[in-house]
Amino acid sequence: MALLITAELESQMDEVITHYPVSKRSAVLPLLHLIQEHMRFIGDEAVNWVATKLSLEPIQVLEVVTFYPGFRQTAPGKFHIRVCRTLSCAMAGSYELMDALCAAAKIDRSHCDHHHPIAVSEDGKYSIEFAECLASCGFGPVCMVEDDFHEKVLPTQAADLLAKYA
Repeated sequence: MALLITAELESQMDEVITHYPVSKRSAVLPLLHLIQEHMRFIGDEAVNWVATKLSLEPIQVLEVVTFYPGFRQTAPGKFHIRVCRTLSCAMAGSYELMDALCAAAKIDRSHCDHHHPIAVSEDGKYSIEFAECLASCGFGPVCMVEDDFHEKVLPTQAADLLAKYA
């Protein structure tokens, strides 16, 4: 997928940069958020584009992308799922929920690791990854589908949850 920075998006970015008159480098984070919102992930082209825009080296932008787990470096599916794996959700069944969601969406996570956390279904409809705390510790297991928050999701409810996004 080629990077397409529209005139409107670039105008938004130019406005954001004005909020950081002392150091343009401080604008890296908000620019990356805008790109991910627009493109759904931050690829190498986006890293290079932001670096050029802010007169930085690409590694300075990539450091930010790789530090924050909220940034995706690969394209997600049409519906991206994040499952909380911190202690309270794990004890409530988040690992079982992950397995059930993967089975329902026909996703193979065997290749996933810390550097490649996202797995995408063959049809590209769903993608999934573990997330650190989704801030609803008393109502686990929790997950998010896109920006929709779901609490107390039992593994037996995985197929029904995905059906809402069909």
